[in-house]
Amino acid sequence: MISSKKYITCSDGHKEKLVVLEPGEGQPGYGRKDRTALFWIHGGGYREGMASLPKYIGRPRACVQKYGAVVISPGYRLSIEAPFPAAVDDCYDALLYVAQHPEEFGVRADQIFVGGESAGGGLCVAMCLLARDRGTIKIGAQFPIYPMLDDRDTETSAHNFSPGWNTVQNHIAWKLYLRDAYGTDSVSKYAAPARETDYSNLPPCYTFCCTAEPFLAETKTYIENLRKAGIPADLDIFEGLVHGFDILMPRRKATREAARRFEEHFVYAQKNY
Repeated sequence: MISSKKYITCSDGHKEKLVVLEPGEGQPGYGRKDRTALFWIHGGGYREGMASLPKYIGRPRACVQKYGAVVISPGYRLSIEAPFPAAVDDCYDALLYVAQHPEEFGVRADQIFVGGESAGGGLCVAMCLLARDRGTIKIGAQFPIYPMLDDRDTETSAHNFSPGWNTVQNHIAWKLYLRDAYGTDSVSKYAAPARETDYSNLPPCYTFCCTAEPFLAETKTYIENLRKAGIPADLDIFEGLVHGFDILMPRRKATREAARRFEEHFVYAQKNY
């Protein structure tokens, strides 16, 4: 796998880093110009993480090494530096750049997928909403893994005492991201996509999470809303475990099954979307 960096100028004039992962010699897609673009947004509760994370953890590596995709990961501004809408603006600017310059990445302009874990999953959904609402980018499929979608407590995010990400961590992260809007009715659907009411014309979706997951309820609701709107949407739920289990416990049987299901849906999307 080949890793490189690219810097683009965002709409507000600041420079943003993109980490680009593409197949190396001997891997599917090496040297080709018609590869799938997978725009993958890292997690971290909107407050931490870095663009290079998909190089080391999560599902993107297999998409590059086994299925010939090119992963583009944006180095969006974190909420400790700048609250919403900075992260959304940065991700959208980067996604728009990829869509307008597919030849620079050796990808198909008509096969751009978007995905991410946790907060990256929330930003993934926000990108799908923005692309649809602005009519600028045709996203072929979305992969928001255990996405962080709702700033309000749900039945699984309230009173959640799981190790790692839980109710306390969730409240802190949303307050930092939304600042003065936190706890009000003025929260944008691009900040918390669970506030959207129209799920029509969004890309087909696949995701997974687990039963101890704070984001289980909001993920299930998102999938249900997509299905009601006639959008193909699949969700796998794994028993027990904790938020980010596939990253924290890469050798668990559940993680291997989650990886298999993700790759199965990714290959299907490559063939059909």
